[in-house]
This record gives sequence, C-alpha cells and structure tokens, in this order.
Amino acid sequence: MNTIYIIVNILVLSAILYGLYSMQKRHFSFTARTMTALGAGLVSGAALQYIFGSNSDIVKETMTVLGIAGNGYVRLLAMIVIPLVFVAITTAIVKQDSNSLKKSAGSVIAVLLITTAISAAIGIAAALIFGLDSSTLISGQAEAARSEALVKALADFQAKPIADQITEIIPRNIFYAMTGQGSSATLSVVFFSAFLGIATVSLRRKKPEVAENFTAFLSMLNDIVMKMVTMVLRLAPYGIFALITRFVATSNFTEIARLLQFVLASYAAIAVMFLVHLAIISLNGLNPLTFLRKSSGPLSFAFSSRSSSGTLPLNVETQVGKLGVSQGIANLSASLGTSIGQNGCAGIYPAMLAVMIAVGTGIPIDAAFMVKLIVITAISSFGIAGVGGGATFAALTVLSSMGLPVALVGLLIAIEPLIDMARTALNVSDSMLAGVVTARRLGELDLSVYNSSDQEELTA
Repeated sequence: MNTIYIIVNILVLSAILYGLYSMQKRHFSFTARTMTALGAGLVSGAALQYIFGSNSDIVKETMTVLGIAGNGYVRLLAMIVIPLVFVAITTAIVKQDSNSLKKSAGSVIAVLLITTAISAAIGIAAALIFGLDSSTLISGQAEAARSEALVKALADFQAKPIADQITEIIPRNIFYAMTGQGSSATLSVVFFSAFLGIATVSLRRKKPEVAENFTAFLSMLNDIVMKMVTMVLRLAPYGIFALITRFVATSNFTEIARLLQFVLASYAAIAVMFLVHLAIISLNGLNPLTFLRKSSGPLSFAFSSRSSSGTLPLNVETQVGKLGVSQGIANLSASLGTSIGQNGCAGIYPAMLAVMIAVGTGIPIDAAFMVKLIVITAISSFGIAGVGGGATFAALTVLSSMGLPVALVGLLIAIEPLIDMARTALNVSDSMLAGVVTARRLGELDLSVYNSSDQEELTA
C-alpha cells in the first residue's frame, strides 16, 4: 500500500513540475514562475505532512525521489559558483582602472559592514522587545548533543591563531581551492583571481599584446560561463519547488512551536532590516519597490535553498540584467557578499543570541554592553569570512568575544532551518543592495534598466 501512495505522490508532484515547465513555454515571467513554485511547494509540503506525517516512510521515500530536482539543482549551482567567481573577479579587475577598483571594493565592503552593524542593533532591539530569555529553554537530547559539538567547534576554531586564519585565504594550491575544498575555498579563489587580474593590468605596460590577448580570452571565457549560468538559472523554479516541498513536509512543527517566540522575534527583526534596505535604496534616489520586485527571484531562491553562495549566479544575473548594475560591481558585491557582512547570519542572529543569553545568565543589558556587541558583531562578520559554518560560527565568535556561554546555541537546533531561510534571503538582499548603492554612487548604474519593466531573460 505504501508503494501505491509513493507512486501517487510522485505523479502529483511531477504534474506540478510539468505545470511549471508549461508556464516557461508560455513565456510567463521568471518572477511569476518562481513565486508560483514557492507557493506550490508550501501547499504540497503541507499536504504531505498533514496526510502522512513528517516522519512517515512514505514522505521520506517521496522526498528521496523529489530530491533529484532539489538536490540536483543545488549541485548545479555549486558546480558553477567557483568558475563564476574566478571569471567575474578577474574580468572585473582587468576591465577597470586601479582607482575605480579601489572605490568599488571599498564602497561594497563599507555598505556590507555598516548594514551589519545596523542589523545587530535591530537584533538587540528585537530580543529585548520580545523578552527573549535563554533560561526558559529546555534542552533535549538533540540540543545537548549539538551544544557539545559547538563547544568543541569553538575550541578548534580558537586553537588556530587569527594570523593563521587570515593567511589561509592565500591558497597553496589554487587548483585544490577551485575544487571547493577547505573552509576558505571561495575567498582563496577570490584572492587568486584578484592577483591574476592585477598581474594582467601590470603586464599592459611592458607587454600590451600579451595582456590584451589574455583579456580577450577572459572575455570569451566570461561569455561561456555566463551562458552556463543562464542555462542553470532557467531551472530555478523547479529547484525552489522541490526544496520548499521537502522543508515543509519534513519539518517538526511541534518542536518549532516550542521555540516560537525566538522565531517570531527573528522574522520581525529580519522584516525591519529589509525595510532598512529599502530605505537606503530610497535615500539614493531610487524606487525601493522596483528593487524589491526585481530582486524577488534571487530572494526566493535564497529563502528556499538557504545558500548565499548557491544564489550567487542568480544574484549577478539580476543585478546586471534587471537592476542596471555594471558587471564589475555586480561581480564584486555578489562575491564579497557571500563571505562578508551578512546581515542575517552575522548580524541579527548573533546579536539576538547574545542578548537572550545575557538575560538568561543575569548580565545587565546596558548601553556599554550594546555598543560593544554591535562593534564586535560588525567586526566578526568580516573576520570569519573564510570559515565554514555561516551563522553558527558567527554566533560562536560573537558570544565568545562577549564572554558568554556558547553551548546554549545548540538549544535552537529545532528552528535553525526555519530561521536560516529568512536569514539567507536577507544576506542576499544586502549583497545586492551593496551593488546597487555602489554603482549609483560611482555613476555605473544604468537607470534606464533599473526603472524599466522587468525584461525577461530566462523564459526561453
């Protein structure tokens, strides 16, 4: 009987995937297909959980088959991230003069770090308003195991001097780094790409013909990689549908309800920070609703995939094709935004945890505590750029710097996936914001593209 249910489930889900394919053939906008996939995934996942239960073998087997679409799409994105970062950064440098490059990189990093400081302040406010208190949490077996693992992870992390963590960004073997191995792989590729680009620019003085030939080769390589990116991005609605369906169908909402207060506080803080992003867009003389509408595709995928790096290709494509950001700045902001100044994972989350734990352990939340927390959070968002683990390592770094117990981070294991979805979307929004603001300030924003109605490039 279970086999019959599984077959029926797969047929229904396949029909929905075919419906998304039909929308593509009928030239529905990419945004419309993405939002349809998101909604269909929510409904499908809820139906599966309601009928069979989150721990049902039927749901597990169904999700295994559906995982071909979801996991396959994530792997395709992971496949093209390193080539995209390599050609994007190198091309951006060889096509810009040194002064322009310094201004672009400086502006992007400044926006990322300043908004992280703001997000930390919002996280503090949310934790206080919602009255978060770590002493009210009950630790189960899974949470206890997670806490022990985090304590060990922090010990391993602190055992390595900061100088070593920084020098690890310089790759010993660039080909090894390009395989995506190691905690600093992406930043190592960024470093090598920048080094190669600077070398090419320097070579123009003595051997201009060699530099020009290599630049032409890079342009061809860039065109090929961007074509690959476009081919993969056309599959985004199918991946979003599969990922959201699996998340909703397999989540334990009983455990989530136990920590509902933290979930609500997190989403409230994230929503406020999204409004801050729109306010910054408005202060730069741009329509914030246009930014929100045109960035809905990357934000939807970031929400469903929980991967800032995985969203990088769609991020660049949207900045250039829909928001009018120059290719060089879009590449810089999207690449740096995967590792530096993440508003959700490295700003709001660790700040909220710090306040919640401080309240639970009786530490007074005064002005000095809050200022120190904001400064440490902003600095840490840059300092842990090469470390794998995202929000967890950001939280560990901030809490340990504030002298707070890190084991309590494990108590939130049940709601980690749910809040991570919104955090990742906020991270991607911030990297796009950095690109738009920088391009606007440096006169490299094509206002005709930004203000135009959505030009669909992914419907074919």
